Amino acid sequence: MRITSTSCICPVLFCLCFVQRCYGAAHHGSIKVTRNQTKHIEGETEVHHRPKRGWVWNQFFVLEEHMGPDPQYVGKLHSNSDKGDGSVKYILTGEGAGTIFIIDDTTGDIHSTKSLDREQKTHYVLHAQAIDRRTNKPLEPESEFIIKVQDINDNAPKFTDGPYIVTVPEMSEMGTSVLQVTATDADDPTYGNSARVVYSILQGQPYFSVDPKTGVIRTALHNMDREAREHYSVVIQAKDMAGQVGGLSGSTTVNITLTDVNDNPPRFPQTQVGSAVGKIKANDADTGSNADMKYTIINGDGAGVFSISTDKETREGILSLKKPLNYEKKKSYTLNIEGANTHLDFRFSHLGPFKDATMLKIIVGDVDEPPLFTMPSYVMDVYENAKIGTAVGTVTAQDPDAANSLVRYFIDHNTEEDRYFTIDANTGTIKTAKIFDREETPWYNITVAASEIDNPGLVSHVPVGVRILDVNDNPPELAREYDIVVCENAKPGQVIQTITATDKDNSANGARFHFSLDEGPSLNPNFTLRDNEDNTASILTRRRKYSRTTQDIYYLLVLISDGGVPPLSSSSTLTIRVCACERDGRVRTCHAEAFLSSAGLSTGALIAILLCVVILLVFSLAIVVLFITLRRSKKEPLIISEEDVRENVVTYDDEGGGEEDTEAFDITALRNPSAAEELKYRRDVRPEVKPAPRHHHSSSLDSVDVQEFIKQRLAEADLDPSVPPYDSLQTYAYEGHRSEAGSISSLDSVTTHSDQDYNYLGDWGPEFKKLAELYGEIESERTT
Repeated sequence: MRITSTSCICPVLFCLCFVQRCYGAAHHGSIKVTRNQTKHIEGETEVHHRPKRGWVWNQFFVLEEHMGPDPQYVGKLHSNSDKGDGSVKYILTGEGAGTIFIIDDTTGDIHSTKSLDREQKTHYVLHAQAIDRRTNKPLEPESEFIIKVQDINDNAPKFTDGPYIVTVPEMSEMGTSVLQVTATDADDPTYGNSARVVYSILQGQPYFSVDPKTGVIRTALHNMDREAREHYSVVIQAKDMAGQVGGLSGSTTVNITLTDVNDNPPRFPQTQVGSAVGKIKANDADTGSNADMKYTIINGDGAGVFSISTDKETREGILSLKKPLNYEKKKSYTLNIEGANTHLDFRFSHLGPFKDATMLKIIVGDVDEPPLFTMPSYVMDVYENAKIGTAVGTVTAQDPDAANSLVRYFIDHNTEEDRYFTIDANTGTIKTAKIFDREETPWYNITVAASEIDNPGLVSHVPVGVRILDVNDNPPELAREYDIVVCENAKPGQVIQTITATDKDNSANGARFHFSLDEGPSLNPNFTLRDNEDNTASILTRRRKYSRTTQDIYYLLVLISDGGVPPLSSSSTLTIRVCACERDGRVRTCHAEAFLSSAGLSTGALIAILLCVVILLVFSLAIVVLFITLRRSKKEPLIISEEDVRENVVTYDDEGGGEEDTEAFDITALRNPSAAEELKYRRDVRPEVKPAPRHHHSSSLDSVDVQEFIKQRLAEADLDPSVPPYDSLQTYAYEGHRSEAGSISSLDSVTTHSDQDYNYLGDWGPEFKKLAELYGEIESERTT
């Protein structure tokens, strides 16, 4: 039975025809135009005659603010009509063509020659066409494409409406909205974090706060008193890159004024510094300028506490307070006041000095005052996660009156924050009432009040700010979820993703992150991780090429640890998908079903392909069975004789018996070449041609050496027509004729040791010196 090659190919041709019919039926009547095509053709039947266009793009974007010395590479145009012989010419038209973007009309490479600014123009619309260089006729319809300018972070946030002037009523509740500020960033908000702005307050704490996302400014203290402070200057900062290191920032000033509310009852004023204490007047009988006078304090214990001035209209001396009075320290003062005329007439100087003096006694009245704190405000620190009852700090107030009444402390529980702390009513020690989390609330503002036990109505207040200190209680974690893709044609050491981490703790406990792989006892053969030592890490491929059909998803366990004390770590699993990519790295598809559908095969075409595969497998199996059958029918034994030349090849691992061991192999042929002169036939192949006789002169056998003997046997084997080209084992181990010194082999040692004389070994020269010494020692031992 003989099978021709034509009969094997017929099923394949049948299958291909069937696939073509199914594919043509599924796509008849319409053409799918690629994304770069602009003209649709309906009703075309000769689809395969139309030139197919293919644009190959390495980039669809160009970076803005490119400052390199060479033009920036944008992409590449390539038509399927281009055979590389230079007959195709590429033309580029549209926005910036020829000025900003230039094209190599032979290769289709597009470059940008100028530095672009995305904030001025975000994209450019261009048209490309391939024409015949000789005829200038278009090879394809003109295609339109867009080159987008990719954004970089080159614009800082700006407050277009600043500086701001705003008012808020005094005594407002904590958290009252004051103003919302807005900063704009000219960078692209859809790409990265270049335009993601975060607000923070640089000046104005602890009185005001700002929401980091919305920019709403709120009061951070309650009961802010206009009578204590009316004006505040708050500085707000806006930083892009979501506030990360390296982001650009801008700031503005918000001037806030507290407006008055009726929060003070009427009071009779106490004597204060600068206020008039009393008046004194000296009488002068003159009139006009002759009665003008000046009052001065000449001495007394109150000269440094009081001052006097003259009212020119009433000619009175007005006594004012220079320093505050303290009844508990001094209850009265004595002043000597002098009044003198300012315009003297020397004609009447003999009438006496034109001045007069008097003594004035001032009595200080006692007033009950509220307790006085030792500081106008307090700032205290406490670590987060501190146990309930941990002491935060102590405030101190005293009764300024002489009675020195005992002071009682308490916290104004007007807000929820005030309930996080307690205070000892007698000592003023503030303690925690709850466990704090700095990542949730880093700062608390409370108000502590003090009153006299004897007169609870006299109360004084002081603001207390409590700062929550950070401890390393949050492990680092990945900054976001990553969709990692590895191309099937990836190369070893290729970076496929750069990951970053975040830590809710502050920079002291989470500024430096360490990345590693949890590989276990075995090394990951597919991917590795490189710590970039800048709080980022790169995922790299470890081997060449990946297959979606073998494994389409890989899982990589990444360990992240911070630099806090003690260090904390966490693990995250990265999912890596295997995708089919173009040569430039662009992802084509990531699913097996998408890979099949990309060829445009219908269900009928897939069934036809499977049918072809089954038919080919059946024919292949039939050919194999036929071949085995033919081989069995022609099989003959290679060895026609029971006596096999290979039976003389004996393998043994024990030491031989020397010259007495002659049973395993006939060594006669090794001793005398004449014993091998008998004509031998190969026993592994039946000879068909009688070999030519070999003629040798017996006289030459005595003088032949090994080299000539071997050459002779080789020549006879090459010229013998009865010898087929089969491998055979032929052993040529003749030792040669005796030397002048005779043989030293044990094969010829037929006498006993006592009959041997080894003294002649010393005459053979230095090469046999050691041998002569050995046998000389043996001989001497025997003699002894």
